[in-house]
Amino acid sequence: MDISVILPVVNERDNLRILLPRIRASLEREKLSYEILVVDGNSIDGTRETADNLGARVITERRHGFAGALETGFAEATGDYVLTLDADLSHDPDFIGKLWGARHRADIIVASRYTRGGVVYTSFIRRWTSFLLNLFLGRMLSIPVRDMSSGFRLYRREALRELKLISENLEVQEEILVRAYARGFSVIEVPFVYFPRRSGRSHTRLIRFGFDILLSSLKLWKVRNSLESSDYDERAFYSIIPIQRYWHRSRHRIAVNWARGCGRILDAGCGSSLIIQSLNNAVGMDFNLGKLRFLRRYGMPLVRGSAFALPFADNSFDCVVSQEVIEHLPYDESIFEDMRRVLKPGGIVILGTPDYATWLWRTIEPIYGFLMPGGYKDEHITHFTRDSLTEIMVRLGFAVEEVAYVGGSDLLMLCRKLEHRAHAAATSVSTAA
Repeated sequence: MDISVILPVVNERDNLRILLPRIRASLEREKLSYEILVVDGNSIDGTRETADNLGARVITERRHGFAGALETGFAEATGDYVLTLDADLSHDPDFIGKLWGARHRADIIVASRYTRGGVVYTSFIRRWTSFLLNLFLGRMLSIPVRDMSSGFRLYRREALRELKLISENLEVQEEILVRAYARGFSVIEVPFVYFPRRSGRSHTRLIRFGFDILLSSLKLWKVRNSLESSDYDERAFYSIIPIQRYWHRSRHRIAVNWARGCGRILDAGCGSSLIIQSLNNAVGMDFNLGKLRFLRRYGMPLVRGSAFALPFADNSFDCVVSQEVIEHLPYDESIFEDMRRVLKPGGIVILGTPDYATWLWRTIEPIYGFLMPGGYKDEHITHFTRDSLTEIMVRLGFAVEEVAYVGGSDLLMLCRKLEHRAHAAATSVSTAA
């Protein structure tokens, strides 16, 4: 089935008599196979009977509230795409064709009142309250969407799978966007003209809605700033926090400069960093599917794989980059063995990891852990030093050719694969930068 249409309703009988035939007409103009799911929240005005008579499938919400209604609809939907809109005729069903036409541009298409070309016709107070609230949310949550509270959306069904929603009411619109975007799914906005509902009573209470949104945004801020968030590394490069921006840009400068002109490059554990985005003739590999989803918008070759067993043939690359990866993994020399295996003779490995022998890092990490509980401190499970990493690489047949530090504590090391491991100890040198 092409599309499932989800309509959460409470006492919308009169509006459904107009809306459902118009939805059908719009979908049939696009020649789509479809289903219409009316998710009812205990209506008492004949809404269920009206929807059933007009050919919709009526479902009772499994969890009370608007969020529960959407959750029920998502679980029941069978279409490749899922469309949500309000049942009060504020969302013009003729606009469905524009949303459908934009489906190849992103995973989530938002009918937007506040992007360029969008217009809102409602009271002054509601219009400006909604606009400012959406502006605040977009900035706070670092989401490139101007109309985060719009409920008129088209989703690729994959973007809704495994979403664990905790919202109860209308704040679920923001939660869906944040959780989907944090998993690497893309979002675009299509300009839309909004008119208020035709008939019936609005179920939105402005003050309560604003309070729920702000409370929800605090929880969603943690989602956006977690290590699992798909664009975490890219955002750090452009961070408004000077120290964080310096750290990532310095690491980027050193690694990209060393890798330039190397031929075929593998970034093993690429995340969403600017390093993989800046390298030429490079393949990005990561185990986190969300980060790969995020990177696919840049059109580079991407592979999902594990650092413990790189999914590439022997002698495939001239350079392997592994930045801020090995400290997140249990210690296992097979990681370094596999880097050597996929490298051509004479190829280089560029490693980046905190140096736990430096007093500065031993000072920084506890402070960071206190300020950002659940951040990198808890993720660093293997602690390397310059000496320990040098010993490992030399023993496995590499020569350490260059060493650099960011902030006096973040170690970067360039190691070259030697033809014979026995020569490694004799030819290894270290150059402090």
